[in-house]
Amino acid sequence: MLHRFVLAAALALTPVSAFAQTTTDIVLSTDKGDIVIALETERAPITAGNFLRYVDEKRLDGTVFYRSMRLSKDKPDGLIQGGTQFDPERILPPIAHEATSTTGVKHAVGAISMARYEPGSATGDFSIMVSPQHGLDANPASDDENFREGYAAFGHVTQGMDVVLAIYDAPLDPDKGEGWMKGQMIAEPVKILSARRVGS
Repeated sequence: MLHRFVLAAALALTPVSAFAQTTTDIVLSTDKGDIVIALETERAPITAGNFLRYVDEKRLDGTVFYRSMRLSKDKPDGLIQGGTQFDPERILPPIAHEATSTTGVKHAVGAISMARYEPGSATGDFSIMVSPQHGLDANPASDDENFREGYAAFGHVTQGMDVVLAIYDAPLDPDKGEGWMKGQMIAEPVKILSARRVGS
């Protein structure tokens, strides 16, 4: 009985942060300002680890945010996308897919998520949510693999959503892009000057 009381007392005195999931902070310095992102290295270790490799090997330095998907004309609603797409020499092999139904990391405002074609094809391109995009979360009940597996969210913006919105609002080129992405390409892509772990 005494042991249980001591354990309960110890838990009551333990800071809530001790139970928080482990994250790793990185900063994307762009020519519109800095974006600080907490990567979910515990909940989404494969996806966050892949992104950290791009950061540590400086593969994102000099890449760009090139796309702004806008779902509404009346309010910020959509996402921005950037990464290594236009520089094949920077691209690492594809990684295994981590579904949101497994990680619990959802596509809320400020979430960072891997761009991909089919599940398991993500490399070095990523998106940041300007509004909740829960349609990108995994839906295990769906018959369509894309919806069933969803996209792999793996962190969230902690500082710099004003910068994300500035990129989102950048002028678009109506003639750039192919298929359903035509008209979503940023006329003058926003450069990622560097990507680093915070404090490094």
